[in-house]
Amino acid sequence: MSFTAPVIEWAGLTPVLIILGGGVIGVLVEAFVPRSVRPAVQALLSLLAILASAVALAGRWSIVSAGTGRELATGIAEDPFGVAAQGILLVIGLLAVLVMADRTTADDGAFAAQAADRPGSAEEAESLHAGWIATEMFPLTLFSLGGMMLFPLADDMITLLVSLELVSLPLYIMAAMARHRRLLSQEAALKYFVLGVFASAFLLMGAAFLYGVSGSVAYSHIATAIGGGGVAGMDWLALAGVVLVTIGLLFKTAAAPFHAWSPDVYQGAPTPVTGFMAAGVKATAFLALVRFYYVVGGALGWDLAPFLWTVAILTMVVGTVVGVIQTDVKRMLAYSAIAHAGYMLIGIIAWNGAGVSALLLYALTYGIATVGAFGIVGLVRTGHDGAPGAEANDLEAFTGLGRRSPWLAGAMTVFLLSFAGIPLTAGFMAKFEVFVAGIIGGATWLVVVAVISSVATAFFYMRLIVLMFFREPEGDRVVVVGSMGPAALTIGLAAAATILIGVLPQAVVGALADAAMLLP
Repeated sequence: MSFTAPVIEWAGLTPVLIILGGGVIGVLVEAFVPRSVRPAVQALLSLLAILASAVALAGRWSIVSAGTGRELATGIAEDPFGVAAQGILLVIGLLAVLVMADRTTADDGAFAAQAADRPGSAEEAESLHAGWIATEMFPLTLFSLGGMMLFPLADDMITLLVSLELVSLPLYIMAAMARHRRLLSQEAALKYFVLGVFASAFLLMGAAFLYGVSGSVAYSHIATAIGGGGVAGMDWLALAGVVLVTIGLLFKTAAAPFHAWSPDVYQGAPTPVTGFMAAGVKATAFLALVRFYYVVGGALGWDLAPFLWTVAILTMVVGTVVGVIQTDVKRMLAYSAIAHAGYMLIGIIAWNGAGVSALLLYALTYGIATVGAFGIVGLVRTGHDGAPGAEANDLEAFTGLGRRSPWLAGAMTVFLLSFAGIPLTAGFMAKFEVFVAGIIGGATWLVVVAVISSVATAFFYMRLIVLMFFREPEGDRVVVVGSMGPAALTIGLAAAATILIGVLPQAVVGALADAAMLLP
């Protein structure tokens, strides 16, 4: 019996391997490095891994931009689209790790001293008294980020499912690690786990159907079987398979009616994890959906249109209407994220190069603003006699923030205006590009609904801005804690990037357009 060794392009996998290798080293740090220096070592290791991966990725761009890409290994495709997607996810990961590393002037962080301690127990009190700091989230973040980087490169159903689990499993743990309101955090993690498994089941069943149609798990073979008439009498099975895989991915994007987990998990998870999850998971899920839909699902475009249009409209309506009545800022941002998922679906439905580049831009701009916004949320605390307590997430806590901390309120305003799609912000450019792609792709009426929804969502963004700048602060019920550096750096970089891309978008838009043109 002969054995054929697999052909693996290790150079193309280097950016992902650096991230995953950093995660493995982080696990060893947890085992062997003294607890007192572990936070600094883990944060530095994570940042160095992301920066090294970015350097390796820059070298890959110079290679793939000259052609249409190649297969790095079975089920993993490298092309300009994939490299651009990885770059976007590295930006999100870098900003998220900086927020996680911040301790604030209250001398605490967002994470429990020891995640294994039972909430309210003597063990937890002892861990807090000893000043312990959980650091497991750094290697977990790197593992999840590695999965996010593989997700848009997945070119067969097995790789897609494995990448999905690599993205999700670390996040299930991280969602339960909040320092304050730990029972709410653990409840959020359980909900995320249960519904995440449910989403994986949809994807797995869809993959099984598509294998039954084509006899293969590779996207290219499935597309050939669907488009080449090789599924006589089995059209319904192909359509069901594509719909089920799409539903599995839409769960991760928090598109309605698959959004039920999102508000509770956003509210209960540690705020830095919420930012990483809201930006990174949404971006990678949509970018993976781009490859699947444009390579496989597009052949069934007319059959899928009623399903995708219904989901897009329902997502925008739910995100807008329910978001208006929220009184918790994290839940408000969760419903904002749901509405944005509806806008991003227009880029999928458009099925053209403009839609691909628009989704890349949207993932970048939305991700940067989201991590920055949640970085600010983590600095607003309840107060008693001027002493900070847990995070104050109700909208009223932001009353008078412009007087308490003008720079935080100003940065939050930039992010909210970007979410609303106000001109001269990055969010405006992203929405404009998506809407133009939708019109080119024949989804004009869907764009009209999106514009109406976008105008309506501006209400709850403007409401928060009014509270920050046009209402007097109420005593010392709320305390704004200072960042020890990393979170402040993240907020500043995110605000600057949001303005810069909005004012001078040509370079970014041009580079992402080049990536979309060479999508195989």
